[in-house]
Amino acid sequence: MTATTTQRILLHCCCAPCSGAVVEWMMANGLKPTLFYFNPNIYPSSEYERRKAESKRYAEALDLDFVDCDYDHDSWLEQVKGFENEPERGRRCSLCFRMRLAEAARYAHANGFDVFATTLASSRWKDLLQIDAAGYHAASLHPGMRFYTRNWRRGGLTQRRNELIRQYDFYNQTYCGCEFSMRK
Repeated sequence: MTATTTQRILLHCCCAPCSGAVVEWMMANGLKPTLFYFNPNIYPSSEYERRKAESKRYAEALDLDFVDCDYDHDSWLEQVKGFENEPERGRRCSLCFRMRLAEAARYAHANGFDVFATTLASSRWKDLLQIDAAGYHAASLHPGMRFYTRNWRRGGLTQRRNELIRQYDFYNQTYCGCEFSMRK
């Protein structure tokens, strides 16, 4: 995607630390992200609220729109039922990505966005192929919708991510988000 003028993009955000350098890169490259917070996988609810507050604080600091979705952990648990014992990067994660990005694509389509992306790909703990598969599938559900993919770990973005964590004093969690990732 090359933008000659500012182009709107819906950016599914998992947390402020993973969003920081991605948002900064987008803004420097002619994209205006709307931060979309849909993470029913996060457990417990206090952790969810803490991560959401940090993401919202970052959006406000940059004067960006922030979409706060419902927290329905029970629906997420139903979605991954039977895969609780899968390892990280296993089938549970694929199902989780698929659910979250399907909702991002649905929202994007319903609200006039042509393209959406996710910050999930910025984490070294995530499988880029799983994320891309979920994103492309989600886009295919809505005519004209595009999933913007990029390896957010390259081009100095991981280093910039760490600088922004310090600059904004972001809460930086120690597990992916779900109760099954807490076991490690």
